[in-house]
Amino acid sequence: MALVHKLLRGTYILRKFSKPTSALYPFLGIRFAEYSSSLQKPVASPGKASSQRKTEGDLQGDHQKEVALDITSSEEKPDVSFDKAIRDEAMYHFRHLKDEIVDHWRGPEGHSLHEVLLEQAKVVWQFRGKEDLDKWTVTSDKTIGGRSEVFLKMGKNNQSALLYGTLSSEAPQDGESTRSGYCAMKSRIPRGAFERKMSYDWSQFNTLYLRVRGDGRPWMVNIKEDTDFFQRTNQMYSYFMFTRGGPYWQEVKIPFSKFFFSNRGRIRDVQHELPLDKISSIGFTLADKVDGPFFLEIDFIGVFTDPAHTEEFAYENSPELNPRLFK
Repeated sequence: MALVHKLLRGTYILRKFSKPTSALYPFLGIRFAEYSSSLQKPVASPGKASSQRKTEGDLQGDHQKEVALDITSSEEKPDVSFDKAIRDEAMYHFRHLKDEIVDHWRGPEGHSLHEVLLEQAKVVWQFRGKEDLDKWTVTSDKTIGGRSEVFLKMGKNNQSALLYGTLSSEAPQDGESTRSGYCAMKSRIPRGAFERKMSYDWSQFNTLYLRVRGDGRPWMVNIKEDTDFFQRTNQMYSYFMFTRGGPYWQEVKIPFSKFFFSNRGRIRDVQHELPLDKISSIGFTLADKVDGPFFLEIDFIGVFTDPAHTEEFAYENSPELNPRLFK
């Protein structure tokens, strides 16, 4: 509803001021007059090309006269319908909402409940085209004045994503920052109809599964929980991923029980299990303090159920181990 209200409000403003008069041009400038006339004037025919070769002064004088006449002409108005744009946008979101409701009736993500219960593996992200790259964002310490650079593009034959760049641990010369040197890649939060925030449910799986190819550098895999609390925006669950280097692909399997809890990059004393039923995003961070170029090629990212893994949580919290936490 907020989106519809914004569109309607914008439509009202455009309709109210869609026909500027020639008296406003001294205040808006000649560029506004040229822009308005270019939207409403038809394209000149080839026969009139010679008549348009005038001096700059005559062109401006004649142009202002023509603009006043063109704006009042009903036959030369641009074919733009804001009502149609609003209807098309609303219908798109309503169709999306209908698909979500039907998929919910059928089962999780449109699959039958029997099929979901027997599912042992699932590919969540794969990279086969530009639309797959649009689901991710990259960032580096350039946001705080650093010199690291990171880029994301499609790999060879459009069968993978290539994350590459240069890491620099040189601290920004701002008088405040003392450390720098990181590059990261993070998935975008999934959105539903009317831009509603969605989440992933991995509660039936116990292991993260990746197929990657790197240059021997260690990466940090970060998983964020879906939350609406501002105090939890910097909280995440992390674990290490070590790449071997070389030309060969490697399959990385990380049990979810190994992920440790951190806040603002600091590991907390009180550890919590990763809530697999409300996953917001996943990311990869490089901050090994080794300056120079790097790359990480990713084929797919998925989850699966490992029947041999029976560990529920790798970190213990008990009064015997840390009495301060239970006071």
